[in-house]
Amino acid sequence: MITILGPTASGKTPIAARLAAEIGGEIISADSRQVYRRMDIGTGKDLADYTVVVGNNQHPSPITYHLIDIREPGTKYNLFEYQQDFFDAYEDIRSRGAVPILCGGTGLYIEAVLKGYHLSPVPQNQELRDSLEGKSLAELTQMLTELKAKTGSNMHNTTDVDSCQRAIRAIEIETYNLEHPTPRRELPPVDSLIIGVNIDRELRREKITRRLKTRLDEGMVDEVKALLDEGIPAEDLIYYGLEYKFVTEYLTGQLTYDEMFSRLEIAIHQFAKRQMTWFRGMERRGFKINWIDATLPMEEKIKQIISLLS
Repeated sequence: MITILGPTASGKTPIAARLAAEIGGEIISADSRQVYRRMDIGTGKDLADYTVVVGNNQHPSPITYHLIDIREPGTKYNLFEYQQDFFDAYEDIRSRGAVPILCGGTGLYIEAVLKGYHLSPVPQNQELRDSLEGKSLAELTQMLTELKAKTGSNMHNTTDVDSCQRAIRAIEIETYNLEHPTPRRELPPVDSLIIGVNIDRELRREKITRRLKTRLDEGMVDEVKALLDEGIPAEDLIYYGLEYKFVTEYLTGQLTYDEMFSRLEIAIHQFAKRQMTWFRGMERRGFKINWIDATLPMEEKIKQIISLLS
């Protein structure tokens, strides 16, 4: 597999699509918000990027993509679901002899599938959490030890009980497993060449501001209004953050247009910075990221990636 990661506005998708056209690949999105249907402009799906013209061929080639438009707005998609959906797409692509190309900016999703995180699908149990509130770490640890004895789970992970919050979550998981025994799909780590798209901070800031203006001109406010009009609660859209948070607050009268633009612009800059912090953290955690310059001509970027493959 090939992974192409980078902060927002670094130009990841056009690179991934062009690479897919060159090597017979298909793209698996690693974006926590592009999974939602009818949330197109605000999540930056840029679906036109998945149609590529290569060489002398004047007919554009559509690139197959996965994990975009797979959930309804208003629902809460999580890391566990993403990991399962990723492996379904990954196995499907490989079964057809194509090359999977993971592309996106959600670092947690990327790291989870590359490392093969062992995750639990257990939902929150507020009633249980309320009943455990106020108990000491020692009491919680004792409860957890007893529960694990019943479920046959090994308490090998000391992080289960390094704080009351973690201990309560572990108790929640073991209680759920006791009441709903579910076979867990063990997902292995995935070996991948990782390409990072490196964009200068000032250029990134310029592109973010320019892209925000373009998206507003293209109807981002109307997109959010349509979601509200179809009955999706404002708090559900605010939950998705960034564009959906600030545009919803504008449409519900909490912000003026100028306040919305200004706060959203700052939030996207901060988001891009957090993305880069995550990717640098991945390097410290042992991932080798091969950085390429975002400003290079497309031909040169593809050439560099293909040379790393050989």
